[in-house]
Amino acid sequence: MVISLNLVFDVIEYALFSVGAFRVFKLCGEKGYYALIPGKRFFVLGDLSGRDEDGRMAGVLEVVSFLLSVFDGQFGIFNGDSRLAILFSIFSFTLMIMGIVYKMRVCAGVVRMFGVSRNWMLLWFFSPGLCLVIWGYGAHYDPVNLGKDEENAKVAGYAPAKIGGIEAQTAPSRSGLYINVRKRTVQEFLKKRYLLNNIVLTIPNGSLVLLLGGSGSGKTTLINAITGYEKADATIYLNGQDLYKNYDRLKYKVGMVPQQELLRLNDTVHNTLEDAAMLRLPAEFDRKQRHDRVVEVMQNLGLEGGKDGLVSKKSGGQKKRISIGMELITDPELFILDEPDSGLDGVIARELFERLRTIADSGKIVIAITHTPDRVIDLFDKIIVLARDANRVGRLAFYGSPEEGRAFFGKPTMESIVRSVNRKEEGGEGRADEFIEKYARMVAEAAGQEDGGKEAGAPADRREEDK
Repeated sequence: MVISLNLVFDVIEYALFSVGAFRVFKLCGEKGYYALIPGKRFFVLGDLSGRDEDGRMAGVLEVVSFLLSVFDGQFGIFNGDSRLAILFSIFSFTLMIMGIVYKMRVCAGVVRMFGVSRNWMLLWFFSPGLCLVIWGYGAHYDPVNLGKDEENAKVAGYAPAKIGGIEAQTAPSRSGLYINVRKRTVQEFLKKRYLLNNIVLTIPNGSLVLLLGGSGSGKTTLINAITGYEKADATIYLNGQDLYKNYDRLKYKVGMVPQQELLRLNDTVHNTLEDAAMLRLPAEFDRKQRHDRVVEVMQNLGLEGGKDGLVSKKSGGQKKRISIGMELITDPELFILDEPDSGLDGVIARELFERLRTIADSGKIVIAITHTPDRVIDLFDKIIVLARDANRVGRLAFYGSPEEGRAFFGKPTMESIVRSVNRKEEGGEGRADEFIEKYARMVAEAAGQEDGGKEAGAPADRREEDK
């Protein structure tokens, strides 16, 4: 009996892939046996590496190709020179090319997840299984950049808890940021999981807003939905314009500073901002206009004095200001920062948030996440509190001023507010559902309604629209 080399290679590759994926899934907290299921294993890889759509397509194509191979091997009706056999060959070849493309996209996500060189993609092209075995069992490889953040589908519920909520019925405000996230879901094989549900509010221009919530409450997921990076079933308006419908044009009006700094350390501050201006400002900006914009940003952020120094020589606070400056180059209307004070001491963090206060006072909307809110809370206009309900779905528990928040929760500090809505197993009081429903009733009462809370935002939002 003659065994083809292709069959031997396929068996070896399937075994390597299964063994490697099993280990990778276990390292990431997933069920290892998913590695044995054709299609499902790419679903999981895509989910873990932040390549959800590519993983789903790769998984579907793997299953379809497998079924076609079995069907052809069993009946052999596509062999020969018939027109049907030719069409089948073309179809199979097309599926193979598509499968390679989507599997390479998944590879790009896994490469990022393990923090390894993109050169690994060449080996993946020939043997994905060997790559997974090396990454999964190698002592020097750890999955540190999971595409799923702490608000991931694995810990989210299949449906929101049945408690009161806010439903938007009025038109979006003509100014400021209008947020109506009806739901943000992810597909986990044949099941849909909810990450966010029913978050409605309006933020006026000129506001510095603190986004609060415990681990898994949906802070990063909400930010990604607002910016359009990961679109939800939502309506987002920025100063009267639909962000989702006009994303290609409005995305330059949104600035996002992630927690991890993405800077070229061996370049000067001035050149870093000049390059940002060259890449991000519209083509109609001439050289002088770009230069003037860079000078303006450096002056506003206190970077002009050390503009010729290397980025690598700057302090943590200065690097964070450089990251902020790169986003401010385009003069965004909405500015979002994920833990900008991470790793900074109290004095430097205070100075950084004072800069953000100045940016907000210029008429922009600034939203920030910080794990040490009480040292700078006096600088903020409003707070957004997210909490996971009984079914682990992110919901809106409060939106208003810090003073209103203290009264609403009956707590003296922002950190104690977060503890009140955190689950008991996380060191909290487990009162999330209570405050989610209380806030919905408060909004309904302020709007003069009696149907359990149907309105387009907090009482503060209604006052803003009435002006």
